Amino acid sequence: MPNIGAVILAAGESSRFGRTKQVIEFRGKTLLRRVVDAASEAGCTPIAVVLGSTREEVACELEQTNAVAIENRNWRSGIGSSIRAGLQSLIDNNSRLEAIVLLVCDQPYVDRDVIKQLLVLRRKTIKPIVASSYADTLGVPALFDRSCFEELLALNDCSGAKPIILRDRERVAEFLFPEGKTDIDTLEDLNLAKRSKSR
Repeated sequence: MPNIGAVILAAGESSRFGRTKQVIEFRGKTLLRRVVDAASEAGCTPIAVVLGSTREEVACELEQTNAVAIENRNWRSGIGSSIRAGLQSLIDNNSRLEAIVLLVCDQPYVDRDVIKQLLVLRRKTIKPIVASSYADTLGVPALFDRSCFEELLALNDCSGAKPIILRDRERVAEFLFPEGKTDIDTLEDLNLAKRSKSR
């Protein structure tokens, strides 16, 4: 079994939502617990969950999981700081890490099968990046081979992983995931997702 970890970004303050969206329930589980369980069921290990603004409130969602909470005290600096914190923690504790899957907790339709498809495409294509394709772009969830780790660790604070994905499309395998365009930033987004029949 390949040694593929997961970094789950959950450090934001949910300012547009108005309360901590990581612990909002969607189809019987909180948003954070859904993605942690999906990564675990897909075979990702180790799993690092990067926490920030509401660390104490959110950390309880990781009880009885195999995920480890990583505190990013600089979470206000931007998403790049959280990616670096999560990846560095996995590298420090696992010298045999082959790749990581980068996930966020506000894409409600990311499940075990989506993550497994990323792993399958990595094996089939031998490309160093496997990214989700939706809304005429590429993004997360995305898988990055260890050959990309230096680029991820070099991200500036405000930059997500998309510039790395788009830098050279020849090294990217694309996974068609139209539901990936749905993310939950507001209460209206949540209500629309709850009414949807997707996944």
